Formats: sequence, structure tokens, C-alpha cells
Amino acid sequence: MSQDKPAKPDGQNQSAYRATLNMPDTPFPMRGDLPKREPGWAKAWEDQGIYKKLRDARCGAPKFVLHDGPPYANGQIHMGHAVNKILKDMIVKARQLKGLDAIYVPGWDCHGLPIENQIEKTFGRNLSRDDVQAKARAYAGEQVDLQRTDFKRLGVLADWDKPYRTMDFGNEAGEIRALKKIIERGFVYRGLKPVYWCFDCGSSLAEFEIEYADKKSQTLDVAFLSAEPARLAAAFGLPSLNGKEAFAVIWTTTAWTIPANQALNVHPELTYALVDTPKGLLVLAEALVEKATARYGFTPEQVKVLATTPGAKLENLKFKHPLAHVDKGYDRESPVYLADYVSAEDGTGIVHSAPAYGVDDFNSCVAHGLKFDDILNPVQGHGVYEAELPLFGGQHIWKAAPVVLETLREHGRLLASSEITHSYPHCWRHKKPVIFRAAAQWFVRMDEGQGVFTTNKADKTLRQLALDAIDQTSFYPENGRARLRDMIANRPDWCISRQRNWGVPLPFFLHKITGELHPDTLAFIDRAADLVQQGGVEAWSKLDPAEWLGDEAENYSKSTDILDVWFDSGSTFFHVLNPEQGSHPTAGHAHGPEADLYLEGHDQHRGWFHSSLLVACAIYGRAPYKGLLTHGFTVDSQGRKMSKSLGNGVDPQETSKKLGAEIIRLWVASSDYSGDIAGDDKILARVVDGYRRIRNTLRFLLANTVDFDPAVDTVAAADLLEIDRHALARAAELQADILAHYERYEFHPVVGKLQVYCSEDLGAFYLDVLKDRLYTTGAKSLARRSAQTALWQITQAMLRWMAPFLSFTAEEAWQVLGLGETIFTETYCDFAGAEQQTELLAKWARVREIRELVNKEIETVRTAGQVGASLQAEIELTASEQDHALLASLGDDLKFVLIVSKVTLIEGEALGVKVTPSSATKCERCWHYRDDVGSDPRYVGVCGRCALNLGGAGETRVVA
Repeated sequence: MSQDKPAKPDGQNQSAYRATLNMPDTPFPMRGDLPKREPGWAKAWEDQGIYKKLRDARCGAPKFVLHDGPPYANGQIHMGHAVNKILKDMIVKARQLKGLDAIYVPGWDCHGLPIENQIEKTFGRNLSRDDVQAKARAYAGEQVDLQRTDFKRLGVLADWDKPYRTMDFGNEAGEIRALKKIIERGFVYRGLKPVYWCFDCGSSLAEFEIEYADKKSQTLDVAFLSAEPARLAAAFGLPSLNGKEAFAVIWTTTAWTIPANQALNVHPELTYALVDTPKGLLVLAEALVEKATARYGFTPEQVKVLATTPGAKLENLKFKHPLAHVDKGYDRESPVYLADYVSAEDGTGIVHSAPAYGVDDFNSCVAHGLKFDDILNPVQGHGVYEAELPLFGGQHIWKAAPVVLETLREHGRLLASSEITHSYPHCWRHKKPVIFRAAAQWFVRMDEGQGVFTTNKADKTLRQLALDAIDQTSFYPENGRARLRDMIANRPDWCISRQRNWGVPLPFFLHKITGELHPDTLAFIDRAADLVQQGGVEAWSKLDPAEWLGDEAENYSKSTDILDVWFDSGSTFFHVLNPEQGSHPTAGHAHGPEADLYLEGHDQHRGWFHSSLLVACAIYGRAPYKGLLTHGFTVDSQGRKMSKSLGNGVDPQETSKKLGAEIIRLWVASSDYSGDIAGDDKILARVVDGYRRIRNTLRFLLANTVDFDPAVDTVAAADLLEIDRHALARAAELQADILAHYERYEFHPVVGKLQVYCSEDLGAFYLDVLKDRLYTTGAKSLARRSAQTALWQITQAMLRWMAPFLSFTAEEAWQVLGLGETIFTETYCDFAGAEQQTELLAKWARVREIRELVNKEIETVRTAGQVGASLQAEIELTASEQDHALLASLGDDLKFVLIVSKVTLIEGEALGVKVTPSSATKCERCWHYRDDVGSDPRYVGVCGRCALNLGGAGETRVVA
């Protein structure tokens, strides 16, 4: 800058000289005012169709598909939903910026019991099936709209105009077509089998819908009178029982199952004892005699073991039901069967078998010839014994259990009882205890066996296919692999049928007498899929069988069962991602549709990940995903899971109104999601502080490039000052690190490194050094344009690094730069020539170490009151030969790096710093202390280099 007249006399110069400085300026405000401004940005994205523009920008690029695990369309979203959707959004945006066609179609799970329960609560239980379906469909649609609004508010970019909903007609039809594929592969069968049953649901449950919680129960030691004393004596090698009554004693925690007892089980290799006691002769596992008889109140002197025998010798011995002498309805025998699942760890070593209410009991009894029609199943679907059951008919089993216990006690068959607390299966919706209950259900078979209508049998069992698929899947974190593998390795067959109204039908016609499927079932499934495609699941409900079966209709019943809701969500890949039939043909594979990633909470190892794996393996023999990513639950600062009952939740809507959705996004990004994610007001306050530091850094960058036109003002890489080349090399190094984290779906290291970069690399060093050059050199000088070139590239790079998680802020800053409609169509910066500057990075790393030592010494002198600002200091710096050469290479610019007015460099043995206050005069423009202040008569109170910058050719900068 030049001035024709000298500056005004001292005392009036500061304002005049300030006008000659290149002071920063930007419309990017210091305060984000996020709660007020974010809704406008979110609306702008929607109005401008940004998601479609992202697709257009990547047309033809390699695809990346994150298939959305559908949240359930019921109730307002909570912070767990927010965490999940934000994580997905960050991953998709990071992949989009990588240059991939990163597709994200959001979905909703719309069928199932919670919605049906809500309809019953609102309208009562006496609605027709048609009414339930109509009202459930309308309700689910309303809930989707509410949740979608909240997800948009969080800054999530997605195909919000065309989401997938499991209740869309096309998806309902697709689910039926997926079922047909699984049937053809030989995995579906119908059978009577004990399944988890919830009385509140009034339906069977899948393994995925079970959680374990403590339950208090009464234990029972129950005596079964021998029906064959002579054979029992012979089994123990005795001539007789000498006229004494003998009993097999069982131990159980389910008194309500005793009325349905049909057998006893012993282990063939355990040793059993015949024990003489005051209550008669008792058959017990030898290893448990002492504990059991003590439990019955006998002293050691009252107990005598008469003989022992292996369990195998007791096979087929018969005992009487413990209530046989009470009511003739129980006058039946319980044969002894051999079973490997019996143990002598506790109880009596003898297990009572009620085959309708236990998988092991069922398998044992059926294996020993018990026919399905002969299995006793007196417990009805709502938990009440059928009225015809002797003694206990019409009672709910939980209320009947103590009655059964007292009846056994009253009639001399209860030897002991006590209360225990034990882990017990509960319905994960209702949090109520469930039971095993035998029911005719449809199953997907895990192991060998014959399915219905098999036309394309798989060459391996479903269990084998699923375990193989797990080996081919990437897990984030890796420990998810073992968790899912263990669940698949040990799970039973999948019960896929439910006895409810709101869901996708199993479109079968069953013969009224034989229960067999109609021989044209596969063709009917195709017709049912077409029917539902046109009219939804309601069309099947309203179908008159005579329309399809004609005269045969009187012999067949139309199935009213619906598919398990986990089959709904687990089959979405088949019809949502399928290039041939999906409404969103987003991902193709030589062997069917496939997503790059599924992402959900870690509880979905037993939920959506699990069911999706089984459906895909049943159809295609492989997983529907290349990778599985799991995140933890949201918890408070004490590690307690956020819940309404505890009142410790952080509400995403209220937090967005108070702090801004950007703060929620930064909180999610800065948390290690592989574990539980802690949040409360204090934690969020720290996130706000971190956000401000990033925003302030960004504001400085934008303010100091406001007059920079990259098309005209960019300085060639070879002509940049050395510290600017170093700054770009450091940015390139950081970008490589950040992109490597993004590749592994890691965000909290990125946030941490970005914050350190802003505060240390930029704030505490580069920008600190740069201020003098930016403010005092000529506005268009090489020195200033070199700095601006580096800042421009760093700013653009930073915005792209931030964009996946600080989406609103990155977009706001992008608009200030004026480079395009949205940052999300951009790709990561190319630091061509700046990468892998190993020597340059090492050199400046050492310079920074020396600078920190100098700063400490200056601070010591400042604390003593000898200097004020660091520019008042003069430094005598002693350095070893290597450090001396390094520092000397900076020339006179060393003082700018150290932000002091003068540096004297001396070669010596070790690094040493001597700080003295300057005796020179302070320049009123740049505030350096120099001997040449006032040397130019045109500029009173100004140093020689400022005079050059004001009225001459400008000072020469080489390094800094």
C-alpha cells in the first residue's frame, strides 16, 4: 500500500495505521445460532432436491449401499434413534465425498404387535380383522411421517420422498415371493413343537424376541409313586422292596407344568440310588442324595442307600402321576425315558417331562414314540388352563402354580419347596415371563430335514450356510463375529408364523382333515403375491377361497397366520435392494442383492442382522451384507441406559431446540460407538465448547481468504513460502489419516484429531505465525497470496473432513466460499505435490519443539514482569550443530516463527534460550520492536519493513 502523505504524529496514528492493515472480515458469524438457523438449512436441502443432485453427481460411479435397518413406526424418536441415523448419515456422506454413489434409502418396519396393540388400546379388542388392518395401516403411516420429520431435522440426507416401508404393497408382495424361494430351497416345514409363547402377545415368539430377566419361582421336589415295584427292585438288583412304597423324585421350578406330565427322564450313564427314608423309598441321583434328603428335612441317620444302578437300567419303568390318587383325570402312568440333557448338577437327577412345554421334553417324548395327537396341552393361548382340566381348569397358570403346589403338599406328594430367583425368558416387548408351548407352527429349518414342496434343495443346511457366510463378512467391531456365530451355532429352528392380524400372510390353504397344504401351493403363492402387490395384505384377508379353489374350497381352510415381523425386516434386502424387482434398485450381485453395510445397535445380532442372514442364506446361500457395524446403547454419565422410567434420557427434539442438531451430531461423532454412548447436559456442554473451537478456526480461515480469488491469486506450489508448503504437507498427512479412519467407519478419532489440528497445528502454531504476514504485508504481495493459497486449500479440505458430521456448519461455510450449490457433491481435496513431504514435516516438527521451549522461557520472563507481549522480547538462542543449521535455514524469518522482535543464533553444545526485553522502539503498525522505527520520514512511528509494505516494493519473505 502506498500513501502520498506521511502519517499523522504519534498519538493519532493507530487508527490510521489500522486502516492500512489487511484485517480479516467474513459474513460467517462467530455464533452459529444453530437452533434457529438449522431448520432453514434442512428445508433448503429438501426444497433444492439435494439428495437427487447427489445421485446425479455420482451417476455411473461405483455404488456404496448402506441398507437401512427399519426403525419401528411407533412413537417419537429417542436418542438411540438419533445416534443410529446420524451414524448412518455420516458414513454415507463420507463415502459420497470419496467419490462413490453412496445410496441411502430409509425404511420403516410397519407391521407387528406393538402397532396392533396400539389399535386395540385406542379402539378396543373387538375389531374385525379388516378394521384392525385398516387402522393399523393408517396409524403406521402417521408414525412414519412424524419420525421422518425428526430425522430430517437431524441433518440426515436420504431419499425421504421414496422411503421403503414394509407395509407398502410391493414390499408385502416381495416378502411373499421371498418366502416362496425359501420353501423351494427345502427349509420350510410345519410341525407341532414347543415355541416361546407370550400371553400378552397371544402368539408365538421368535428367539430374537426373547430377553432374560430375573424371576422369582417356587421350587418343587415331587414324588412319583412306582407303578411297578417288582421291576424297580430288579433294576436295583434287589429281590423286592419289602412292601414299601417307592417314589421317583423330580425337581422343578414350574409347578404349572405338573398337570401335563407324561414322562420322566434320567441320564443313562448317571448312577441312581434307592434310598430308604421316613417318607418311603426314594430314587435319586447318587451324587445328589445328601443335598436332596437334607432338603426334605431328614437327618443322616434317617437316610440309608439300599442299592445303586446306572440310569440305563431304569428305562421304561413306569411311575404314576403324582395326582393319580387325587383325581381319576390324572390316573395315568409316566414312563422313564433316557435323555442326555439330564444332569446331576442340582435337583434330583430326574427330570419330569411335560412335552408340550419344553423343547427337550418334547424331543425326548416324540423320540420314544409319543404321537403328536397324544401330547397333552391344556394351557390356552391366553395362559388359562382349559376348563376340562381336572382340579385346575379355568385358572391362569401363574395363579394356579401355588394351587398345584398346595394340592401336591396336601396329598403327600410334595417333599420340599422353596423360593428362588433365577434367570428366565421374557417377552422383550411386554417384559413379561413367557413359556414354551406346543403349537402347530411354520418353521424355517436350521439342520437336515424335509421341507414342504422342495424344488431346488440347498446343498448345505441353513446353519452351515449361515456360519460360512459369517466367515465371509467384515465386522465392526470384530467381536461381533463371535457373538453372531455363537447365536447361529446354538439357535433352534425359526418359528416364522404368528397368530395375529397385522402382518404379511402365509398364503396357504390347508386341508381341513389332514392339515396338508394344497398341492398347487407354489402357484397359489405366486397368485397371492400378485394379489397383495395390487391390494396389500388386506386383499388376501378378504379373498374368498372359492374364487381360487372352486368346489375344493369346502375341503380347505385359508390360513390366517401371518409371518413373524422379523421375517418382514429380514427379507427387505430381497425386494428393496433387488435390481430386478426392488422399488429402489440400488445394489446388485451375481447371486442376488447385496448391501455394503448393515448398521444397527449391538442387540441386532439377535434381531435384524440375524434374521436377514438366515433369509439371505436360505435364498442365495450367502449373507445380504458385506459388513456389519454395531453401536452401543445411549447411557447417562453413570453408565445407566437412557430410559423414560429413570428420567435420565436426553431428548433429541429438545436438544435440537436448545443447542442445535449439530451438537448432537458432533456428540455422536466424538463418541466411541463400539461401546455404550454416554450423554448428559455436562457432556453436551463439553461438546459445545469443542464445536466453538472448530467454528472459530473456520471463521479465521474464511475471514483471511475473503479477498482471495483462486483463479487469479493462487501461488504455484514451487513458489510458496516454506512454512506454507509445510502447512499443506501437514494437512495432506492429516487427510490421509482421516480418510483411513473413514474407511474403517471410525469417527471419534477424526473429531479428536481435527480438534487438535485446529488448536495446535493451526491455532497455536501456523495461524499464530501467519497473522503478521497476513495483516502487515501488501494485500496482493507474494508473501500474503502464498499464505492465502495455503489457507484456501486447508479451508476446503477441512470443510470436506467436517461435512460428514458437522454437516450444517460445513454447508454454511461452503456457501460463504461460493463454490457451488452444496459441499456434498464434492470429493476430498487432492493435495498433489504436498503428500509425503517427510523431510519437510520432520524439519518443522523440530522447529515447533524449539519454539515451545522458547515460549516457555518467554512466559517465565513475562511472569516476572520483565516483558509484556512476546514481541517485546529479544532472544539469544544457542543450538547444537544440527539444530543451528536447521534454524539458520530460516534466515531472518526465524523471528516471525518465534514471534519475537530479534533472534541471535549461536552454535553451542546444547539448546539454550536467553530472553531479554528489547530496548528498541515499538512499531505502531506491526508492534515489532525495531531500531529502524521512524527511519522513513513519511511514516512517523513506523518501522522500515512496514514502510516498505506501505510505500515501497514490500518486504521479502522466504520462509515464514
